[in-house]
Amino acid sequence: MKIARPLRFTAVLSVAALSVTGCTGTTPEAEGEGPIQVTSSEDSCTLSTATAPGGTVTFNVKNEGNRVTEFYLLAEDGLRVIGEVENIGPGLTRDLIVVAPEGKYVTACKPGMVGDGIRADMVLSAAPEGQNISTDRAEKQRQAVTLYAAYVKDQTGQLVTGTGEFAKAFTDGDTATAKELYPVVRMHWERIEPVAESFGDLDPILDAREADLEEGQEWTGWHRAEKDLWPPATGYKPMSAAERSELAAKMVADTGELYNRTRELTYTPDKLANGAKELLDEVATGKVTGEEEIWSHTDLWDFQANIDGARIAYEDLKPLLSDSDAELDASLQQKFDELQKLLDQHKVGEGFVFYDKLSRAQVQELSAAVDALAEPLSRLTAAVVK
Repeated sequence: MKIARPLRFTAVLSVAALSVTGCTGTTPEAEGEGPIQVTSSEDSCTLSTATAPGGTVTFNVKNEGNRVTEFYLLAEDGLRVIGEVENIGPGLTRDLIVVAPEGKYVTACKPGMVGDGIRADMVLSAAPEGQNISTDRAEKQRQAVTLYAAYVKDQTGQLVTGTGEFAKAFTDGDTATAKELYPVVRMHWERIEPVAESFGDLDPILDAREADLEEGQEWTGWHRAEKDLWPPATGYKPMSAAERSELAAKMVADTGELYNRTRELTYTPDKLANGAKELLDEVATGKVTGEEEIWSHTDLWDFQANIDGARIAYEDLKPLLSDSDAELDASLQQKFDELQKLLDQHKVGEGFVFYDKLSRAQVQELSAAVDALAEPLSRLTAAVVK
């Protein structure tokens, strides 16, 4: 089974984003002055250059497609948002201005403003000498929550697209494809789980486990589909085609509702820091124990996604630590790296080994690394709200 490996954090960037865009299908040219021209269409995203000086970078984004589009500049991991500009209607042009240091990035245009977009790599060289990109603490806090809001929008957009693809395979009875998509699509949910859980009505209908059901509660969502795809050996009645279709349609509708609600959310630095800790708690209470994906045993995909989400929040808040608690920053970086190194040992191709194949010693090793990260992460909130 070939399953797309989730992109993870590989770069640590300190940025001051004023606004952002991303796209792919670049036309490499020499570095030069002036805005980088971006042309977005239905099936392409062309940049006038794939390299540029760091510091203050301007993207001039023109929509030559038939649908509203948006543009993202992402960190090298393809997850953390450096900046984005949205709602670019057909025929319109908008500027994105970011302040970003030397490093590797990913650009993405999103016709229709959902999915993972048309992506390409981009490299920024050293900023011109004398360019000042420092910002005060209040501005760093504002930038952190702005970037995290863009990240949530990006992940929910990809969740909408992925859920639609999963629903089609599940409804069509294409079990092999549905199994392949199941853990990969769920990663978009798991990365932003504290946000999703903030909607008390949507979380139980999309992510309730059978063991958590209350008396009389209808079981819907991902784990209901999971059990039908990986059924128990005995005593289980498979869902009918009509039941699969009904469940899939509800999943698509409920995911669309999640997408719509997250457009209006606002965040604060303490919410980001507390959310990162909540994601680590999710790992400790559901993923390490193997209780989350009891039928499919795809817990390590969820594990990775929870760590992705926690680290994204930390990376967005990182500029606030540089002048307040450099020791905490260094500790968090080290513990995240150590945990990721352990996770990497359990990769198989582009996915992971199934969780029931891990030895007790391997599970304990992962659990210890989670506990080691929990201590410094519990101090993040106090550090960023100073």
